[in-house]
Amino acid sequence: MKAFYSDTFVLPLPEHHRFPMTKYRLVRERLLDEGVLSPADLRVPDAIDWNDLRLVHDAAYVDAVANGTIAPEMQRRIGFPWSPMMVERSRRSVGATLAAAREALGCSAGLSGPRAGGPEGAALRSTAVAANLAGGTHHAFRDRGEGFCVFNDVAVAAAVLLRDGGITRAAVVDCDVHQGNGTAAIFRDERAVFTFSLHGENNFPFRKEVSDLDVTFADGAGDDEYLAALAGYLPRVLDSHRPDIVFYLAGADPYEGDRLGRLKLSIEGLRARDRFVFDACRDRGVPIAVTMSGGYAPDIDTIVTIHCNTIREAVRTCQSAFAC
Repeated sequence: MKAFYSDTFVLPLPEHHRFPMTKYRLVRERLLDEGVLSPADLRVPDAIDWNDLRLVHDAAYVDAVANGTIAPEMQRRIGFPWSPMMVERSRRSVGATLAAAREALGCSAGLSGPRAGGPEGAALRSTAVAANLAGGTHHAFRDRGEGFCVFNDVAVAAAVLLRDGGITRAAVVDCDVHQGNGTAAIFRDERAVFTFSLHGENNFPFRKEVSDLDVTFADGAGDDEYLAALAGYLPRVLDSHRPDIVFYLAGADPYEGDRLGRLKLSIEGLRARDRFVFDACRDRGVPIAVTMSGGYAPDIDTIVTIHCNTIREAVRTCQSAFAC
């Protein structure tokens, strides 16, 4: 299974900043140390093209990010100070999600066009699961960023694939604890992209957007409630929308010890969540591009464990059904 990383493009942050930037490097290193991935499985993505960003984001916003003219108030909403490295890392992270999607669709093997429906179509692909070891920046809107999100990587990747004829339909399965509000707003009138978000009802963003399907949880919801909801809704989404690809945001922040989460999922519950998503897509022959999304536990080793478990489940699914 191929995974794309951009942790070598380090975003400089003030001391004691609450965003766990080092988690990305630590995830990559542990996956290598434990043999989940080999060095040959890892790729550094190209930075996303500026014009591809403009498929989703307003030109004025893209230019402000590029030129460093983002207003201080907008920088506070994003949560990162502007710097050339912020721009580079943000573009690389979007590029990683697009590269993972293309890899999952089999583009690297010279395949093109929409997925042939059903397992027979999936069997044609050299890789049916691929990952961005970052990404999931679902709070970025057309005209602004917020919540540690500069550009919306999944929205841009889906828009590029739709433009290029690589897909005709996509589904976003957002299992971050926070609603994918930017993604929901961007695709509000786009029938080709189904947005499905499972999130805490009382958490950020406090003004929610409307996804195609929103499933909310009260504070303190745990493994059983969450997994039952996922099992009740995800198969219906896949069977009714019939996506050519699923973008899976595998947030670590529903974890019971997360500082910003409010839910009570265990590490094993989160791994069961990942397994269910991958298996549901595998059973229907749907390629998956997975992103890491959020995670804010005080112990960064716990965040790394949760993210690495996601990749373990991705590799297991890939090896059980496809030639990865």
